[in-house]
Amino acid sequence: MSILNVKNLSHGFGDRAIFEDVSFRLLKGEHIGFVGANGEGKSTFMNIITGTLVPDEGKVIWSKKHRVGYMDQHAVLGKGKTTREALAEAFQYLFDIEAQINDTYMKMAEMSEDEMNAALENVGELQEELDNSDFYLIDAKVEETARGLGLTPLLDKDVAELSGGQRTKILLGKLLLEKPDILLLDEPTNYLDEEHILWLKNYLKNYENAFILISHDVPFMDEVVNIIYHVHGLGITRYSMGYAEFERVFEEKKAQLESLHNAQVAEQAKLKDFIARKKANVATSGQAKAREKKLAKMEIVETISEKPKPHFDFKFSRKPSRLVFEAKDLVIGYNEPLSSEINLKVESGQKIAFIGSNGIGKSTLLKSLMGLIPSLDGEVEKGNFQDIAYYEQEIKNPSQKTVLDDLWDEYPSWNQAELRGALARVGLTAKQIESRVYVLSGGEQAKLRFAKLMNTESNILILDEPTNHLDVDAKEELKRALIEYPGTVLMVSHEPEFYEGLVSDVINCEEWTTRIL
Repeated sequence: MSILNVKNLSHGFGDRAIFEDVSFRLLKGEHIGFVGANGEGKSTFMNIITGTLVPDEGKVIWSKKHRVGYMDQHAVLGKGKTTREALAEAFQYLFDIEAQINDTYMKMAEMSEDEMNAALENVGELQEELDNSDFYLIDAKVEETARGLGLTPLLDKDVAELSGGQRTKILLGKLLLEKPDILLLDEPTNYLDEEHILWLKNYLKNYENAFILISHDVPFMDEVVNIIYHVHGLGITRYSMGYAEFERVFEEKKAQLESLHNAQVAEQAKLKDFIARKKANVATSGQAKAREKKLAKMEIVETISEKPKPHFDFKFSRKPSRLVFEAKDLVIGYNEPLSSEINLKVESGQKIAFIGSNGIGKSTLLKSLMGLIPSLDGEVEKGNFQDIAYYEQEIKNPSQKTVLDDLWDEYPSWNQAELRGALARVGLTAKQIESRVYVLSGGEQAKLRFAKLMNTESNILILDEPTNHLDVDAKEELKRALIEYPGTVLMVSHEPEFYEGLVSDVINCEEWTTRIL
């Protein structure tokens, strides 16, 4: 049974086309992986099918009875409520039924016998719905989901006090508790640590309803989806298989088209050569005309065009002193401590991954080492000759300027050719370079930030969740560049497949956190 049909969809931003005459269907129970490079339109497609964006052309047709839950990578959470209350909002429709039952009981004293009987029958049906929906187990369900996503210590905290990553986890938890007919998930593993990614993986593997998943976490996706839709070159292609099999089939298809294209081009060249040599000769002019007809009918198959692949190369400034940072009895936090005393020494050339659950202070540690926020106790000794380049996890208000102008603000002495070259090197196309920053996907915005970072001379790179939103090619290239970088690297990461083989040390920050895990 088809839950969603998209017919003849076309859409773009200004003169930048995103989709052209696209069709798509979602069947009951399908677990779909939506894949493609940064900027191909995956999040745009999600916005179109949820009604957030109106397409330029085409139809989006949902089945009549369905509940859709959308996990948006840029969603926000209202202030003034606890985490527990925010999660419990998933069951608001059941609380409304309970209120309706209570209201009916309050009015019964004024009812006639017939009205009373009708009201009791209605209350019975409503009560049955509450019972079937496990209404009286809501608290247990909230706590189970909070435990799975690492939110238990935050249940009674006001959401206004939480980090962006923690609020994103609450939105995800609320969505899972709603258990809609169709889940739409846009990069749900961003801000999740390994333990909670595993929990979500098991949840989705056993999810009885349909979902569409956007993710650049290949191992995660490969275990939970059974259908792939590949977004590429203004179109969407369906593959009835998992991700690993899709990659193999796609590479074979690409190689076959390339081989056929080359053979046709060679044949075309032979025909042109024959025609040129034989056309003027009366004896062979008939053969030449036959070749001309064949040439005119020949249609050269198109190869699968590749998106420009990024090339990262971080500029090294100068050799710093041997000591980079030394934390002595350091206590980090804001209004209250996030850690016990931390003693940590970082030397020049070390590459360290800081790992552990969200909310325990990994980002706060990086900021405390740099001196961006004061420590609550202890001290940080810094070495000499430090040139730090910092990749912050969250950029709350993307620029309204074009990508080109945004980079120009950073490097005002550069000419346009230099700016375009720097942006092309990180994998941005000409259309993306001329787009406004705020309309770019998360991955495209990340590449712009890396363009700034790459062209700033440094000897210390501090990277907070650098792989969030990056596609597979960009992650691989970033890892290669960081391995080759001769300076010091401190990073927060939840992706072992990214930091393993790159860093010299892995520090589990759960060893000094004061948070209950």
